[in-house]
Amino acid sequence: MTTPRDLMIIALDVAPERPVGRGDLALALAGAELLDLLADRTATLADDRIVPESGHRPPAADPLLEAAAAALVREAPYESVADWLWRRGQDLPSAYLAALEAEGQLVRQRRRGQPTLADSPDRRRAADRWTAAEPVLASLAEAVGIGTAEEPPAVPDDTTATVLAAVNDALMELEAVRQRRAIEDAAFDNIWRGN
Repeated sequence: MTTPRDLMIIALDVAPERPVGRGDLALALAGAELLDLLADRTATLADDRIVPESGHRPPAADPLLEAAAAALVREAPYESVADWLWRRGQDLPSAYLAALEAEGQLVRQRRRGQPTLADSPDRRRAADRWTAAEPVLASLAEAVGIGTAEEPPAVPDDTTATVLAAVNDALMELEAVRQRRAIEDAAFDNIWRGN
């Protein structure tokens, strides 16, 4: 299992105080993918730029992480972490849901149509990481509103801190866009009511 898969399982398994928005989850999943690629040295960071390591690929055990590695920009000036999050995050929750379903780890209830996690070693592993408050998973989950730690988890290194900060910045930017649209929609509704 990988950090993005564990994050997806936690998002499905743990009842958040507020539902996780697809855009929020997409950004966090893209951040989780990048953190795994950095951890296995498929890429490194130069300031906030993602520099792929030539010839290094993640283990073939996870096709989605392999696809993430293949999606790295391989030409200078390379891609910023923020640009990666927005580009790679598109439709990522759907891809992870489909992968979990294809593997039999996610089943749909006939009556409600809601996806339910099957009891599996992967689900237990994700739950163990969650219960242990593993810093990367806990930070990503908290960023999207799953769980509320009394103290922020200790981040293991500067590279991880850079990616997590970019995820948080992107989430704030997304929330600002949502708020602006809500205000514009309310103003538009008021104009129509006034006529």
